[in-house]
Amino acid sequence: MDFYVILGVEPDASAAEIKRAYRRLSRRYHPGINPGDRAAEETFARIAKAYEVLIDPRRREAYDNRSAVPAPEPPREVPQFTAFDFSVRALGAQASTFGDLFADVLSPVPAAGTVRPETGADLHATLAVPFSTQLTGDERQVVVTRQVPCSTCRGAGRLATTEGRCARCEGLGQTRWARGHMVFSKACVTCGGSGRQRSDLCGACGGQGRAMRSDAVTVHVPAGVHDGTRLRIAGQGHAGAGGGKPGDLYVTIQVAPHPVFRRDGDDLLCTIPIAVHEAVLGARVEVPALDGMARINLPPGTQGGRRFRVGGRGFPRTSGGAGDLVVDVRIMLPETIDERSQELIREFARRNPSDVRKTLTLSHTS
Repeated sequence: MDFYVILGVEPDASAAEIKRAYRRLSRRYHPGINPGDRAAEETFARIAKAYEVLIDPRRREAYDNRSAVPAPEPPREVPQFTAFDFSVRALGAQASTFGDLFADVLSPVPAAGTVRPETGADLHATLAVPFSTQLTGDERQVVVTRQVPCSTCRGAGRLATTEGRCARCEGLGQTRWARGHMVFSKACVTCGGSGRQRSDLCGACGGQGRAMRSDAVTVHVPAGVHDGTRLRIAGQGHAGAGGGKPGDLYVTIQVAPHPVFRRDGDDLLCTIPIAVHEAVLGARVEVPALDGMARINLPPGTQGGRRFRVGGRGFPRTSGGAGDLVVDVRIMLPETIDERSQELIREFARRNPSDVRKTLTLSHTS
């Protein structure tokens, strides 16, 4: 069976398109929505299998690159032609077409109560965190909807019952059916050919052994995490089939922007305004940091755009230590000044007649 056809997506479909297709089909065919509908159960089983393979990048690549030569299948029970029965007194409905005949004859007979263990599919989620989380780390929760082992049958898909004769084959271990006047027989699909019935399909999960449930998973966000970092949480993906180990949960971190700070590697950047007199005379000023306040010394004659560093006040490094707090200064002029202040500035200009644009003019002409 083609997994892409089952989900109704193209071979180049993205993971998001595969998820949407899976959710849409689950709402239609899930056994919990169609109690007692075996056709819906079988369809949902195929949908879940296709999703588990295509949502996992490694398994999807292996599926896409599968060999054109089919792998040998394990031996299976072959239906036997028993005889002609012109009275047509055999188990099963009569078939009117060859299509019905071959559908029954070629259908495999699974061993009763056996499901091959398979690893569950991985899950992917996104977690938005504030800017400050990069500095301190945090523990947050993300809600995921996933397949978990059925609580009724504990993932087995079947419930133990008092051993007795198989009701389907009446203890014979084989079922017989007629197609026209031809009679066939093969191992009973209910008891696997044993003639004894020791379990029944779990009604809660329809024999799938798994059920969909939404859970809140705790995510440890480490200090120093970057925007776009993908964290792996082992064993928090979809439950495996047949007792197989669960898949993993991958959480992509989205860091919200900050109105004051920026990040450059392990350094924390910000721009602060300084007054004219602080730039001219020098000053010791306080600047903000994510973990409190820091101080920098402005030397006399500080120019706008000059950069200062405060060591160890940036983001934690994976190798140990921390980056720096990097401060860019910007000179802010007063919007209005009184007459006395204007006179002082004129006096300052008379006493300092140097042309501040001389360097720019010389570099331009040369």
